Amino acid sequence: MKRRKFLGIMAGTSVVVSLASVLTQSFKSHAQQLSGALADRFRRMSQEAEARGLAEPFKGITTNGDVVSGLFPIRSTGVSTAPVRRSADAFLATLTPEQRSKTIFSVDDPEWRKWMNQHFYIRQGTGFYEMTESQREVAFNLLRASFSAKGLKQSRDIMRLNHTLAELNDNNFDEYGEWRYWITVMGTPSDTEPWGWQLDGHHLIVNYFVLGDQVVMTPTFMGSEPVTANSGRYEGTTVLQNEQNKGLALINALNDAQREKAIIEVSKTRNSSVGEAFSDNIVLDYAGIRAAEFTAEQKKQLLDLIGEYVGNMRGGHAEVKMSEVRQHLDETRFAWIGETEANSVFYYRIHSPVILIEFDHQTPIALRYLERGQPTREHIHSVIRTPNGNDYGKDLLRQHYQQHPHPHSH
Repeated sequence: MKRRKFLGIMAGTSVVVSLASVLTQSFKSHAQQLSGALADRFRRMSQEAEARGLAEPFKGITTNGDVVSGLFPIRSTGVSTAPVRRSADAFLATLTPEQRSKTIFSVDDPEWRKWMNQHFYIRQGTGFYEMTESQREVAFNLLRASFSAKGLKQSRDIMRLNHTLAELNDNNFDEYGEWRYWITVMGTPSDTEPWGWQLDGHHLIVNYFVLGDQVVMTPTFMGSEPVTANSGRYEGTTVLQNEQNKGLALINALNDAQREKAIIEVSKTRNSSVGEAFSDNIVLDYAGIRAAEFTAEQKKQLLDLIGEYVGNMRGGHAEVKMSEVRQHLDETRFAWIGETEANSVFYYRIHSPVILIEFDHQTPIALRYLERGQPTREHIHSVIRTPNGNDYGKDLLRQHYQQHPHPHSH
């Protein structure tokens, strides 16, 4: 009797377990379908955003709709780009014919403008996830030749934190991960002709244009969610802390009258960036306080903050860009949104005729344990651009075509 009762209990338990298993699989299948449908929706939205963003020919970011001319002459910088060219040649030499066909574009191709931070965006190029180990190393050599040690480390750490994000999302390495980044090459690497390359992926986009010994490394987007790995393979990795802390230090170095001009909104309740994907032609007026009203020490702090972004380039080319920034320092504006306490969330913008920098604490997207809709220090976006027509080196390319007409240039 006891045996029969025991077997009955076990049989009932077996049915419950079996039913639970079926329900779990059903829920998983439904969740996957929902996830797939959501992914398709996001992809359609990104394609629509791309179509809208590229509907107009490239003009560049302006303050009033008119491009300020003469800011970016073709000239010799005295800083060689040969190491970048050699590294690009070496990378291209490793590609299979199939990889080359989806990686190489003309130097004036609209592909330059087809980038987006979101992980679901459909990208061109060769992905790190499909490279062999030796191809990856050669690809990283291209980054080493193009970036400073700081820029290389930050880029690699952003990639590593994308692995952390996958770990935090049930090991979803189909959407996130260290190797979900793609490289394209525009034009033919050359010492004299224009060319460039692009790195594109979640929270890391770099556009790198080369003409002779001139370099334009914008638009560049760097961000992360999370910004610090508290667990997993890359525990301890953190990014964008100098950009955050030096920005906060600068606003707190201003006196009351200066702060009143710099702070354009006192409360930070939403995402504030305006210069991200498909914003190549936005009209963005100056806001905040002019650096002409800064003390010498405050100007030094501002230049140091700008240097955190520009300093992701190789030293020589970074110094060329910083020299350009210093020429327009008094015209540079610093604007702030949010509070200014030690742990505040905030946005700031640095804007001059030759540079636009944005830093933004964003609302959570993929970190499910954070409060929805509230900006957090665990999700940061930053972007650096060259206003007045020289993102992607477009103004240099335009001048080059004027001097050396190409049959199919546009």
